Amino acid sequence: MISITVPVYNEAESLPILYGRIAEVMRGIGRPWELIFVNDGSSDTSAKVLDEIAKEHPVVKVVHFRRNYGQTAAMMAGFDFASGEVIIPLDGDLQNDPADIPKLLAKLDEGFDVCSGWRKDRQDDALQRNFPSILANQLISWVSGVRLHDFGCSLKAYRSEVIKGVRLYGEMHRFLPIYAGWHGAKITEVTVNHYARTTGKSKYGLERVAKVLCDLVVVKFLDSYAEKPMYVFGGVGAASLLVSLIAGGSALYLKAFENKSFIATPLPLLFVMAAITGVMCILMGLLAEMIMRTFYESQGKRVYLVRATRNLPILSDGQATLG
Repeated sequence: MISITVPVYNEAESLPILYGRIAEVMRGIGRPWELIFVNDGSSDTSAKVLDEIAKEHPVVKVVHFRRNYGQTAAMMAGFDFASGEVIIPLDGDLQNDPADIPKLLAKLDEGFDVCSGWRKDRQDDALQRNFPSILANQLISWVSGVRLHDFGCSLKAYRSEVIKGVRLYGEMHRFLPIYAGWHGAKITEVTVNHYARTTGKSKYGLERVAKVLCDLVVVKFLDSYAEKPMYVFGGVGAASLLVSLIAGGSALYLKAFENKSFIATPLPLLFVMAAITGVMCILMGLLAEMIMRTFYESQGKRVYLVRATRNLPILSDGQATLG
């Protein structure tokens, strides 16, 4: 089963066309499929159009949000309701080409777990969309270690097992390949078509760059320190205590050997502030360690993932027992 998920926000004009293109491609592939539209609180007639399509075509499933939650939430809802072994998200604005779906599936058939689309000839505004996207993609690749040209392209194919347990928040849908990589997924990419928008209007602008950078900091932290937060807080605390020690020692040296009053320099204040900061960071690190252990132990989560076993039963969460 192949599940195609489409987040929708005020795209009423494009939806019948999009369904027709997807249906034509999927009939040609000849594999069972479903199409899940997630209406992200649209204020136009998208809800009515989607209900009409679903009524006429049982292969179409529709999820209506109570209000607009954003693209990440809509994509996560699509994944949650998907029942296929392969999940393919794409945008609802006709800029992605459903005809590229067979290329993505071919890569999965070669043994890859994720195939990302690369909009090599992107039909968007060069200054507001393309240039910031190039810089952001290079930065994300460098920070994450996952080498892709186009993290922002919604058209991707995932084996469901590498993303079903992933929870995303904010604007983090573009980092799904990174999360999949944490689960040991083999990742590749193929060039895909990209068309200029002909209906509706873009919901994105330059303000997204700041959001992406902030989310990237979170992703890097989760990748490197989610299971050992004390390394971050303790490291900052130790550095602060070192600064405090140097400042305090310098203040005492100036007082003892140069007869300079404590109030004549900012060193005593720096000593106190750095010491307080260091102690607080270490205490926060200890608290974060307790929260992390509670997170895993209260839910029975494991800190490892098993790809396959031999002569061992598999637990419901995909892990092998030791008995």
